[in-house]
Amino acid sequence: MATDIESPAKTTEDRAVARRTGGRVDARKVVKPLRSIAIFGAVGALVAAVALPAYAASKPIDASATVQQMAAVDAQSLVVASDATASSLGRGTFTATTPDEIEKKKAEEAAAARAAAAASTASTSGSGNYDIGNYSLVSPGSGEVRYPLPQGSYNVSRTVGGAHQGADMLAPAGTPIYAAAAGVVRASAESIGGYGVAVMLDSVVGGQRVQTTYGHMTYGSRQVQAGETVVAGQLIGFVGSTGRSTANHLHFEVWVNGGLMEPIAWLGANAG
Repeated sequence: MATDIESPAKTTEDRAVARRTGGRVDARKVVKPLRSIAIFGAVGALVAAVALPAYAASKPIDASATVQQMAAVDAQSLVVASDATASSLGRGTFTATTPDEIEKKKAEEAAAARAAAAASTASTSGSGNYDIGNYSLVSPGSGEVRYPLPQGSYNVSRTVGGAHQGADMLAPAGTPIYAAAAGVVRASAESIGGYGVAVMLDSVVGGQRVQTTYGHMTYGSRQVQAGETVVAGQLIGFVGSTGRSTANHLHFEVWVNGGLMEPIAWLGANAG
């Protein structure tokens, strides 16, 4: 019975079939790894094709590259040397920016310079050029208010009325003129409008603000300058006929607290 159930012996044909079957199995085992390698290779090639141009575009520009070379690559690029500096435009004291504005500014400064030079010349000519050796430096009298001309040296030709705002006190050329009150010289010049050579004073008399004007003085006779302090009766100049004047006289004005006063009456009421 053992003989009956024993597997028949394998023939030569059976062994050949078995070898062929085993060969096909081994071939499949070899093909699968090769296919995976091919896939990975294709993916790597694709990644390299995409990444390399991006890397090339992002890498730093060679320092030796010229502006012309860079412009050829990107026509919209502008390269400025790192050591280039902006040169500031010096305009001196000018703040104008256009040629017309600069010329206007120059003209204004030239006009201001001429005015300053004229004022300096007038100031120089108005002090120390007149012989005062024969005149008293202080007027006679006492009190806060003094007569601007020596008593008996003048005649009043006209006073306040119409457009005339002062008293015209006729006197010989060279008659000394004195400050009517102590104060500060507001103006002193060789030409002040129609007053000609004139001096203007700001004073306080009896608690009131008093402004006095002395016009038509002789050229070069002013003895005080703007900003100086004077005392009542101090010599400030000499009678002349400058400005809008037809004869030697002192044009004397008095303003009290901003209101025009008749000078002769004011002197009679206040002068000592």
